Amino acid sequence: MSRSPLPARLAATAALLLVAGALSLPTAAAESRTPSTGDAYVLTVSTDPARTDYDDRRVKVTGTVTKPDGTPAPGIPVTLQEVVRFTTWNPWGDPIDPHYYEPRDLGTPVSDADGRFTLPGVDIDHVSGSSLLNVEQQVQITALYDEDGDPNTPQDGYFADTTVTADAKPSSVSYKVNKKKVKAGDILTVQGKVDLPKGVDPGGTEVFLQTDWESQTHVRTTAEDDGFFVLSVRISRDDGAFRLRTAPRDLYVKGTEQKLPITNTSLPRR
Repeated sequence: MSRSPLPARLAATAALLLVAGALSLPTAAAESRTPSTGDAYVLTVSTDPARTDYDDRRVKVTGTVTKPDGTPAPGIPVTLQEVVRFTTWNPWGDPIDPHYYEPRDLGTPVSDADGRFTLPGVDIDHVSGSSLLNVEQQVQITALYDEDGDPNTPQDGYFADTTVTADAKPSSVSYKVNKKKVKAGDILTVQGKVDLPKGVDPGGTEVFLQTDWESQTHVRTTAEDDGFFVLSVRISRDDGAFRLRTAPRDLYVKGTEQKLPITNTSLPRR
């Protein structure tokens, strides 16, 4: 379940700005980097509203481009993106990026005579059809202006972002297993049903079964139109972390997780 990286121009520019120490990526509210000597512009971005929900997913994105002294900078094209973030599965505690990203281009509005830019009618949503396992409810809106369009010259790139909270409805999962004590070679079968909020179709909800702590998923399936599912897996000698996870297809419906009462009698003693 790989995700596309940030598009080359935006990702490279942001990464180079970070390496150069010129950019600090904020995690909440409208932010921009502190102007430094030699900066030509200051960029900000925000949304109205700052929270969305199942029934109201649309926001207006606004921002400003100014000179460091606050003078408006008109005629500046600002590249806007929505970035849906996911938690990286990392049971080993490695020093890696705790997120991975799925970006979507929103448009390139141009600042007006007052240095302001606006992009109305932006849907805060997940539109790619990829899995929503590990999705986070804090969706980023990013803004970028690169004077010469060359990511290899980060000193002329200006970046800001803000987050929109996508309030999701809860869901649940019920299940039964064919056995609670297993050994290597046994077939474990999990049958169950996902229950989503009233009016939301459970069909297509992804269901994942974990058996080993190093891998978040071993086998997966999708729920039928009535929400029912069946998963089967052959037990190995090292299986010892049994969890069931669900990932609805809608960003505004939370997945759920259940620890299964399974004991593997073949698990080596530690």
